[in-house]
Amino acid sequence: MVYNFNAGPAMLPREVLLSAQENLIDFKGNGLSIIEASHRSSMYEEVHNEAIANIRKIYELPDDFEVLFLQGGASMQFAMVPLNLYQGGTIEFCDTGAWSSKAIKEVDILGYNYKIAASAKESGYDHIPQVNFSSSADYAYITSNNTIYGTQYKTFPKTKSPLVVDASSDIFSYPIDWENVDCLFAGAQKNAGPSGVTLVIIRKSLLERVSESVPTMLRYKTHAKANSLYNTPPTFGIYLIGLTLKWIESQGGIRSIQEYNAKKAALLYDVIDQSDGFYIGHAKPEARSHMNVTFTIHDQSLEAKLLEKAAQNGMIGLKGHRSVGGLRASIYNAMRLEGVQALASLLEDFAKENR
Repeated sequence: MVYNFNAGPAMLPREVLLSAQENLIDFKGNGLSIIEASHRSSMYEEVHNEAIANIRKIYELPDDFEVLFLQGGASMQFAMVPLNLYQGGTIEFCDTGAWSSKAIKEVDILGYNYKIAASAKESGYDHIPQVNFSSSADYAYITSNNTIYGTQYKTFPKTKSPLVVDASSDIFSYPIDWENVDCLFAGAQKNAGPSGVTLVIIRKSLLERVSESVPTMLRYKTHAKANSLYNTPPTFGIYLIGLTLKWIESQGGIRSIQEYNAKKAALLYDVIDQSDGFYIGHAKPEARSHMNVTFTIHDQSLEAKLLEKAAQNGMIGLKGHRSVGGLRASIYNAMRLEGVQALASLLEDFAKENR
């Protein structure tokens, strides 16, 4: 058994992989694999529409939102969001790390007006800053969870301007208050399914903002009108997202998932906090992520030794992001409590042996 703590692509629930394996060659008696099925076939359309319906169910999504399956990852959304939503005014950002900084860079390339309403850069992105977005912004923008630095919004900021949320690393891990969110997007590969699918949930009224000068494929409206079937979608990835959504339901739904994730995260943070300084957490306690636990060892020369011992015990993917180093345990929905318990025990033993 290998416990996969990689930040993404990340582990999928074992039940999802087994179900996909069972149906891989002959999908539900149709005589062909879902990978081979035409995206225009009734066989695939059933899978596609069921996945959308399950997203609506799990998220309790109001009728005035569209669900889109796109490609290009969250990185494409850094440009696609402003191309669709900018109206010549100002875009406001809360800068909480590398991914919001990349989104800001794309807006800068486009030459659009923007403002950084709040930033945690000066303190090394160790917290979620207080932010007050104006009511006149074309839209306000946040990244809900920061994989590199291990910080996460516990509640989204209230704003009268449309709120855009990059939820790539914590999608489907807690309920969303849709009265306060107007567009949410995520790459699937951390918490929703395999790499290759980008999910966009957007308020229908925002679809009309797009300029006719925006290329057809980069318009949300194009994909909304075609039920995300304007061109060939990543069919197998969408199928796996559908299976993952069914798995979430089997676990008791999104609120049960939220409680389970909090329990897992608490185990690791307790080890860090009770290590008498052997381990040092990066994020301030009030901003700690339930998805990515980031920390260092007081003697950084021990990090390679810990990574080696972890690998010997079937725990992989614990090396921190190349831009900041240190250690990181990504404990998305699919990571079982047993895996987190095993890591917590290893960290405790390692600290005792290397003081």
